[in-house]
Amino acid sequence: MPLRFGVFDHIEPVPGQRLDQIYRERLVQIERLDRAGFYAYHLAEHHTPAIHSLAPSQNVFLGSVAQRTTRMRFGPCVYVLPLHHPLRLIEEISMLDNLSGGRLEIGVGRGGVMEAFFWGQEADPETNYARYRETLEILREGLSHDQLSYAGHFHKFENLPMYLRPLQKPYPPLWYMRNPVTAAMEGMHTIIVGSIDGLAVAVPRYRAAWEEHQGSGTLSAQGHEPMIGLVVHLVVADTDADAVRIAAPAWEKYRWNLAAPRRLEAEKRGLTQFMQAKDGSFGFVGERPKGLPTREMRRDIDAELERFDQVKQGSHPNRIGGVALAGTPRAVLEYMDEYVATGANYFVCSFQWGDISHADAMRSIELFATEVMPRYASAGSPARA
Repeated sequence: MPLRFGVFDHIEPVPGQRLDQIYRERLVQIERLDRAGFYAYHLAEHHTPAIHSLAPSQNVFLGSVAQRTTRMRFGPCVYVLPLHHPLRLIEEISMLDNLSGGRLEIGVGRGGVMEAFFWGQEADPETNYARYRETLEILREGLSHDQLSYAGHFHKFENLPMYLRPLQKPYPPLWYMRNPVTAAMEGMHTIIVGSIDGLAVAVPRYRAAWEEHQGSGTLSAQGHEPMIGLVVHLVVADTDADAVRIAAPAWEKYRWNLAAPRRLEAEKRGLTQFMQAKDGSFGFVGERPKGLPTREMRRDIDAELERFDQVKQGSHPNRIGGVALAGTPRAVLEYMDEYVATGANYFVCSFQWGDISHADAMRSIELFATEVMPRYASAGSPARA
């Protein structure tokens, strides 16, 4: 399978800009991504007290994306399933898939217990995980059948007609973030976060787990080759110096956006259960439920970002925090050689993050689309710069 390109997005606050302007400018970027031949646009879900996700109702924003694009696929990455009623989600997934002509991708995850707490749900990881599992089972059943019958702990349905059905059969492609083994066990594509060194470890783990649980050469439920990629926070500019000048302060703002607001809210309210857990995890993530595939223990987001900062730059002065990439198209192409060598088949960009302006993000998209993507163009995924 040829290398494909996607975009992962939080839609963070932009200093000095109103929300309506942020939305309008992001849709302009998405139109450019569509023309350039990007495979898919993936949108995160976070809720207050988090501030780094200004489209917490992804389906509302993605409805606009469906009408502003013609070829690029799109979807949540991820739906925080414990926070969604499965029937409403089945109906909205079906609507989006039909509105877009069958271009929806579905990312799923369990989210964090701090957001569950503010939604009035149980703030313990085991119940949170149980809600996730049950909602996922109902989604798969309801999206692929004319009637839904299900008897679970949180939901019960008996011969409920499913009048809205997605165009894609049996349902749109599924994605799981962060844990490649869980993704492979569930027959899902995966996007991970971290460094390229981590990607080099994740790819063979994903392939081996896919072969073990799905079978050698087995395709996804939609008949697609399994995809794995890494989120790369990018700034592409005409000179390395310009790119680093934009990216360095943006990285610090990105760190703050992801970690500080939730931590400060927990401290202000005295929510000690969300400040420290026995394994060192920041409580809005929560301890890992029992029985999940092993992976590197995830500590609080700030600690994770600090660990990225400690990654040695080596011969790559264009890398910031071990995970962000800032430089000219030539520097990006050098990085791409290393990326492709991991065996990953999906390159996931992030263009506007931290305090990066719309103009700088558009310049990055333009340079990436015209000077990087054509090197990897194929008959199956043409670059339409």
